[in-house]
Amino acid sequence: MSGDGNKKQFWKRNTAKVPGSIQHVYGAQHPPFDPLLHANLIKAGSKPPPATPGKPKKATTFQEFESITSDAWDVGDDDDELLAMAAQNLNIEVVMETANKVIENHSKQQEKQRQDNTTEPEQREEEAQEEPAEEEEEEEEDEEDRGEEGDVTSPELSFASETSPHSDGRLVKSHSEAPIGSPKDAAGERAALHRQRSLPHRPPVIPLVARMADQNTSGTPAMTEREASRLDKFRQLLAGPNTDLEELRKLSWSGIPRQVRPITWKLLSGYLPANAERRESVLQRKRQEYFGFIQQYYDSRNDEHHQDTYRQIHIDIPRTNPLIPLFQQASVQEIFERILFIWAIRHPASGYVQGINDLVTPFFVVYVFEYIEEEVENFDVSSLQEEALRNIEADSFWCMSKLLDGIQDNYTFAQPGIQRKVKALEELVSRIDESVHRHMQQYEVEYLQFAFRWMNNLLMRELPLRCTIRLWDTYQAEPEGFSHFHLYVCAAFLVRWRKEILEERDFQGLMILLQNLPTMHWGNEEVSVLLAEAYRLKFAFADAPNHYKR
Repeated sequence: MSGDGNKKQFWKRNTAKVPGSIQHVYGAQHPPFDPLLHANLIKAGSKPPPATPGKPKKATTFQEFESITSDAWDVGDDDDELLAMAAQNLNIEVVMETANKVIENHSKQQEKQRQDNTTEPEQREEEAQEEPAEEEEEEEEDEEDRGEEGDVTSPELSFASETSPHSDGRLVKSHSEAPIGSPKDAAGERAALHRQRSLPHRPPVIPLVARMADQNTSGTPAMTEREASRLDKFRQLLAGPNTDLEELRKLSWSGIPRQVRPITWKLLSGYLPANAERRESVLQRKRQEYFGFIQQYYDSRNDEHHQDTYRQIHIDIPRTNPLIPLFQQASVQEIFERILFIWAIRHPASGYVQGINDLVTPFFVVYVFEYIEEEVENFDVSSLQEEALRNIEADSFWCMSKLLDGIQDNYTFAQPGIQRKVKALEELVSRIDESVHRHMQQYEVEYLQFAFRWMNNLLMRELPLRCTIRLWDTYQAEPEGFSHFHLYVCAAFLVRWRKEILEERDFQGLMILLQNLPTMHWGNEEVSVLLAEAYRLKFAFADAPNHYKR
């Protein structure tokens, strides 16, 4: 099969259409793309169209291109310095030095963890070999105990480490791969058993919304002294008659405790006023206004000129986070349909575009947490009072609207905002990691083919929802977080996978990797390092755009 034919088949399978002339490149949809299934499809698929002799003609417009392609900075103690400087233009050397400290602390922790994981099995193996053969039965019992200890692995193994397990287990040996063999002596057998039992296991499946180790998202584990202190700072700041929004942004940049995240997001998004006395009246007025829109417009969803919009929303809602039971409940899907339909008809310049449905979910989850203490992934929203559900719906609508107001050119005709950002990402990556950029060029991977989704969905298809919520803490605290800082996060995110990218040696392998990056077990620590890198890039390039232009 020719390279061009292979490319066309790949994109034909991985492209989703929306109403109208614009066609959106989505790549692999949830659940994650299965490379084995993909390989079988290639074998079973029909014969591709014959490749055109010579190099295919480059698209000259966005539409032509699309038709062709068919929770907290708890890494170290140095981070408070970085947070205090987040919203200010500061000396670049100081900023980069501080960001480097965060990243260096992370690297040291990973190196120490690797050493601990490798030295402990070696010590046990030596002990097993030195034990006398005549005590074999007692020793085997002891080995079982020690083997069980070796089975305990931390779910915090980080993807930032080269030896960390991926969600697909590529870097983790299974028991069937362990060198058990048939040793002649009992000591050799015991040593092999030790090696087998001390191999790291694949980390347990972690909820997509929250995981035990992420205090800022799940609230499950007991708070550390530092986390309790941060929560007190938030509460003191929020308790005043007039909240200092600048101070709130500085404090929020490092992640917001779950207990105060709902009100903090409402304040940072501009939905609530800084004056505490006015908040309740503003909430009542905005909630009544939203349900006034429902009464006025929602019945028109079946009208001829709104049918296509509503039908597309109705199709997309069940695809929104299909692996999380919360979003498969009928009442939740009805809430999302109302939010998206009302937003679409009040914004005719863009209307509804695939991808906007994802942007409701973080707000909805955060505002559900305002009324419950338990984990939200399997929570039955029908157990909430009707008033609480109405409040969650209206608050989610207004905060999503505030977000989209800043990035609406991402969704107008031909999506010029996304085109500009993808081009800026390409220029930025060419300056910060030329090897990765040239590797993409060598195998004819266009940035639009993978980064379109990163901009259209704000990385929500690439990260677990718990990570998105943590990321949005910073986006809402950062000036122009969703419209500007996101570019630097995408650049840091791409370069984060440089090793895996450079190992791929063909177009198809690169596209499968870039559309299915192994982030399922990411948590606050990984997001913290990503943000530190993005922060460093922003202050190196944001005020000097010519730095990333050749």
